[in-house]
Amino acid sequence: MYLIVGLGNPEEEYSKTRHNMGFNAINKIAEKYNIKVKQRKFQALYGSGIIENEKVILLKPQTYMNLSGNSVKEAIDFYKIDINHLIVIYDDMDIEPGKIKIRKKGSAGGHNGMKSIIQQLGTENFSRIRIGIGRPIHKGDEINYVIGAIPEDEVLKLDEGTEKAKDAVFEFIKNGIDITMNKYN
Repeated sequence: MYLIVGLGNPEEEYSKTRHNMGFNAINKIAEKYNIKVKQRKFQALYGSGIIENEKVILLKPQTYMNLSGNSVKEAIDFYKIDINHLIVIYDDMDIEPGKIKIRKKGSAGGHNGMKSIIQQLGTENFSRIRIGIGRPIHKGDEINYVIGAIPEDEVLKLDEGTEKAKDAVFEFIKNGIDITMNKYN
C-alpha cells in the first residue's frame, strides 16, 4: 500500500496558488485513476484506489501547510504504511516552473509543510516529488508569491509540473524510485 500526499492549504482562496501544487497533483491522479478524494479522516480529505495493482491512499491534509505532518502521521500510523511507500508532493521555489525533481530523502529546504512532516515522522528518509514554481522577482516577497494569485501566463507552465508529478507517481509505483528519478530528474 502507498500513501501519496499532496501538500496545500484547504480554503478556496488558496486553491489557485503556487502553494497548492501538491493538491493539484493529487486532483490529477484522482481523476486519472477514478479515485474520489472526499472522505474525511486524519485531519484530511482522502480516498483509496488502485494504481498498477497496488492499493493507494491519496491524502490532502486540511491542517494548513505548517501542520501537514499531523495529518500524514495519523494516516501512516492508521494504515501502518512502510516509510518507503510514502510519496509527498509539494511546491518548490528552487525549481523552475514546469519541471519536477524527485528525491529519496532530504531536508525540508525551507518548506514549512515538509518541516512539519519530517518533525512528526522523525525522519527525512521518504520520497518526495517537488514541483517547480520558480522564485518571485522581488526578494522578500516569497509569502505573497506562494499564496497569491497566479498570473494567467504562468498557469499552463505550472500545470505541466503537476502533470509530470502525476505521471511520476505512476512510474514510481510501477518501477520504483530509482527508475523514476532517472526518467524525470
